[in-house]
Amino acid sequence: MSRLALTLVAAAALAMLGACGDKPQELGAAKKPAEASFKGTDNGYSAPGWKQGDQGSWETQMKTRTQQGQNEYQRTSGAG
Repeated sequence: MSRLALTLVAAAALAMLGACGDKPQELGAAKKPAEASFKGTDNGYSAPGWKQGDQGSWETQMKTRTQQGQNEYQRTSGAG
């Protein structure tokens, strides 16, 4: 065998053996299901005017947020 062929065979063998070192990827302990976002938060960083646990208030707050500052189309339409 030529030196190039031998190098290619050795590289292929190393590539195949490289997969043998992978650790098994298993799902850990089951996590508790997430609560609905409108249920609330335990910190003081909530938006003013939002009532914790009120789904209607949450949806209104999300619509307002979308229109004021987080709408990229609206923010970039004036620049340019």
